[in-house]
Amino acid sequence: MPHIDLVLVSHDHYDHLDYPTIRELAQLDVPFVTSLGVGAHLEAFGVEAHRITELDWWESHTLPGTDLVVTAAPSQHFSGRGLKDRNLTLWSSFVFRSPRHAVFFSGDTGLTTEYVAIRDRLGPFDLVMLEVGAFHPSWGDIHLGPVNALEALALLGGGAFLPVHWGTFNLAMHAWDEPAETLLTLAPQRDVQLVMPRLGEPIEPAHADRVTPWWRDVDAAPQPARPAAEPVLTLPKSMPWPLD
Repeated sequence: MPHIDLVLVSHDHYDHLDYPTIRELAQLDVPFVTSLGVGAHLEAFGVEAHRITELDWWESHTLPGTDLVVTAAPSQHFSGRGLKDRNLTLWSSFVFRSPRHAVFFSGDTGLTTEYVAIRDRLGPFDLVMLEVGAFHPSWGDIHLGPVNALEALALLGGGAFLPVHWGTFNLAMHAWDEPAETLLTLAPQRDVQLVMPRLGEPIEPAHADRVTPWWRDVDAAPQPARPAAEPVLTLPKSMPWPLD
């Protein structure tokens, strides 16, 4: 990876706050910005307290030595990493603003009218990153999915749209590339500029005038050979249960 200026953690769910990843990033001299309460996890994972900034909704932080302002904003989700810590830490969306550009990042969220307030207080946005993957009709209050993401984009006032949070973790029943295919169909009907670079590809959003569906090549690529399966131990049917 190139030089990292900032690590952002939207909330404490395992697919956003990953212990091995944080342990690696903790070795770098890089600041962390996160939602209220999540800093305790980061400290437990090895990040020094002075490098952590926690934000409540509508609070801002200017990255030292720069003119980049990070502001936490509402999202509609939940938090927790175990059975007894539900909603003890905050979840947020975030806005990055410099003198020239502004970027919105949704974190995890359902469709919420708070996007109108975010647009009015922190917009307009040059680039909007909205989560579109791992969706289901019964999850509409906590995840967007591609259709609701387009509605959220409209509430935010538009901007180039970079779909995120898809094709990584298999958390729902839909195909891994269904969010991308759905957006590829619907976005032109709504005059939405999609920004969908290949993984790791640098791109200038203002000049991203077409989408190459690279995920189709990934899906069709030959899979590496799997190692031979380990022999399975078969127990005799007459063995008494339970085993000690």
